[in-house]
Amino acid sequence: TYPYVTSSNTTIGGVCTGLGVPPQAIQCIIGVVKAYTTRVGGGPFPTELFDEYGTQLREQGHEYGTTTGRPRRCGWLDIPVLKYSNFLNGFTSFNVTKLDVLSGMKKLLVCTAYEIDGKKLEDGYYPSTIQELEKV
Repeated sequence: TYPYVTSSNTTIGGVCTGLGVPPQAIQCIIGVVKAYTTRVGGGPFPTELFDEYGTQLREQGHEYGTTTGRPRRCGWLDIPVLKYSNFLNGFTSFNVTKLDVLSGMKKLLVCTAYEIDGKKLEDGYYPSTIQELEKV
């Protein structure tokens, strides 16, 4: 959610412009995702955990900034954001990493849909503004 984003273009479009290849040259688009969600810095984070589960994810997953050592914010896997990413990139497959971090956890949750004001958002809809995402 802009402006809380990396300066790098992490979409398939960024691959084309970064490497100087046309989209037709790319035959396989692998979406790589952690088994849980992390965020660095500010911005809305619907599945953020402020309890022992968030701490366990951070510690087990070594979720600290590589240069600053700052702790990353951790939360449950967020399917709506993955669906939106798939919509933008057209993944042919997914690679889920850090599944081992979840081992031994007494509870595992996954966000499958967003709600705003008690109403479930339509499948495939992703909030388009920070203000809207903060209400999720």
